[in-house]
Amino acid sequence: MASGVLPATTAERFRNLDAYRVQRERQRLEGTAQRDLFRQLRVRFLLRHSTSRGPALELGPGPGRFTPFVGGPGTRRVLLDLSLSMLNEVRERIDTPTKEPIPDLVVGDGRSPPFRSRSFGEVVVLGNALGFAGPSWDRLLGATLDLVAPGGTVILETIAGGGERSRYLSRLPPTAVRRLLRSPLRALAPRILREGFEAVKGKEKARHGFQRLGEADLAPAFRSRGFRVREALAVAPALGVEPEHAEAIAADPSAWAALLRLEELLGSSPARRAVASALLLAAERTGADHALGETARIK
Repeated sequence: MASGVLPATTAERFRNLDAYRVQRERQRLEGTAQRDLFRQLRVRFLLRHSTSRGPALELGPGPGRFTPFVGGPGTRRVLLDLSLSMLNEVRERIDTPTKEPIPDLVVGDGRSPPFRSRSFGEVVVLGNALGFAGPSWDRLLGATLDLVAPGGTVILETIAGGGERSRYLSRLPPTAVRRLLRSPLRALAPRILREGFEAVKGKEKARHGFQRLGEADLAPAFRSRGFRVREALAVAPALGVEPEHAEAIAADPSAWAALLRLEELLGSSPARRAVASALLLAAERTGADHALGETARIK
């Protein structure tokens, strides 16, 4: 969860996270093949849209699991989070011998960020911060988009729906799916599409005013600020909720690589994105370039 941008009713709780909760968040996408699938799909998305046009800002980075993939090589990175404990965790995880610049760590709220407008070449908000911002999600979105310079990129994660899975793949034994993934995807994908997808039953996330947000909810803010969506992707609609299948496939590197490509192929469909339990969007702000670098300082 991106703790840097939660509503005021819960912000204080995230400002004072204890060590246990920090470590729990750090391990949320580690330790199983299913979690690795979720993590790798997000990393691949970030890498496809990374830019070195100017400083990069990550809102609500948590323990910094995705920070190394924000911005391009040599990019100056700025991290904004409500939780000092989370930012300290990021500092401890930084590999000091690396040639990459050490990120600037700033305690603050993403709804009123302490930065100048249009001062970042890339702004990233993962962890569904928008959905957890409750009624103030549009304020958070507006503040986020205002930080992106012309020609820059914003990368967002939301929850559009309850999620789904492939009927065809989920009814097959895990080892059979692993074997199938050795065949060309152009032959496998039509079978998956013929049988379709089924909704995943789960608990409604209603705490803290949580709400689902799809592409249509974000579109007005994108249009009014001159943003063009470059890619939208549902995360792991085929086998994301099948941990046994993920474990079996992870044992075969070739099948695992094919699974990543298959999930991206299926996840690009508007039908999958409309009900995605995790939706990634990358949008570019059109317009002439502005000078970057010195403008990305705290007000």
